[in-house]
Amino acid sequence: MAQTKILLIMGVCALVLLAYAWRRRAEWLLNLLLRGVLGAVAIYFINLAVASRGYPALVGVNPATVLTCSVLGFPGLAALYGLQAFHLL
Repeated sequence: MAQTKILLIMGVCALVLLAYAWRRRAEWLLNLLLRGVLGAVAIYFINLAVASRGYPALVGVNPATVLTCSVLGFPGLAALYGLQAFHLL
């Protein structure tokens, strides 16, 4: 039930972003896509570096984390790892 609500909220947010993007130039959409791809690559390499130190991978690459990195950029990436580190305490 809770997962369905979260997916519904993510879907509505994605639709709002897409509706806004259609009114804006393609540059904005390309920027969003580029930040998502770079965020996913950054998550992968950070997890690789953390795993080499003996810690488990902290943040998984999934649609929610890629969307967070796409919309918020580097602060979103830092927030993902900050929330996961806080969860480990």
